[in-house]
Amino acid sequence: MTVIICVAGFGDDASMFAPLVEASQSARLELRPINLPGFGASTSHRRETSLDSLAKTVADIAKAQRADTVLAHSVSSIIAAMAAMRTDSPITTILSLEGNLTPEDAYFSGTASAYSSASTFRQAFLSRLSEMAQGDRILSRYKCVVERANPDALWQLGCDAHRFSSMQNPGEHLEAAAKVRYLYNPANLPEASLEWLASHALPRFELPGASHWASIDQPDQLVNTILEALDT
Repeated sequence: MTVIICVAGFGDDASMFAPLVEASQSARLELRPINLPGFGASTSHRRETSLDSLAKTVADIAKAQRADTVLAHSVSSIIAAMAAMRTDSPITTILSLEGNLTPEDAYFSGTASAYSSASTFRQAFLSRLSEMAQGDRILSRYKCVVERANPDALWQLGCDAHRFSSMQNPGEHLEAAAKVRYLYNPANLPEASLEWLASHALPRFELPGASHWASIDQPDQLVNTILEALDT
C-alpha cells in the first residue's frame, strides 16, 4: 500500500481531496490529505507561513506518517520540492498536480505582492473569485474555502511564492528535488509552462477535460493516472 500525503494549493485545504480519497478506496493507495497552518489548520497571525516554514511542516508530517510520496497541487509543488530537499526529509517522489513550472503559473498567488496588506489582498481576491465563480461549482467551492483561510497566511504565502518565482525557475527547482511525475490538463496551463514542458524531460501524464481541481471533478481519472505515474 502506497501512502501519499496530499497537499492543497493556494488558499485551499484538505477538503479538495475528499472525492479523490473516496475514489481511491479500491486502489492500492492510502491518501492522507493534510491541512497546512492557516489553511484548514489553525494558526495565529504571528505564525510564519512562508514557503520554507510550510515545507518544514510537510516534511515533519511525512516523517511522522512514514510517507515518501506527496501529491502536491498547484503552488504546493514548490512547498513539496522544498520539503523533499530538507536533509531529514523522507520524501522521494512528488506527484505534481498542475504545479508551478513558470512564474505565469502563479495565477492566483502571484497577485498577493501587489497589495500592501493582508486585508486588502483578501478583499480583492475574494471579489475576483466572486466574479469568476458565477455558475461554476468548482470555483464556488474554492471561494468558500479561501474565505475560511487566515488572511495573513494567505497574503504571506502569496508574496513569498511571487518572490520565489521571480528569483528562480519553479520547474527546474521541482525537477531537482525528487522523482517527479507531472499530472495536468494542457488546457489549464499558460503557454509559457507548456513551452517549458516541451523543452524538458519531466515525465508527464495528461488529464483530458479536467479542471485545475481534478481531484474534485475527475477523481476516478486522477486515481488511475496516479497509479500509472507510480508504475512508470
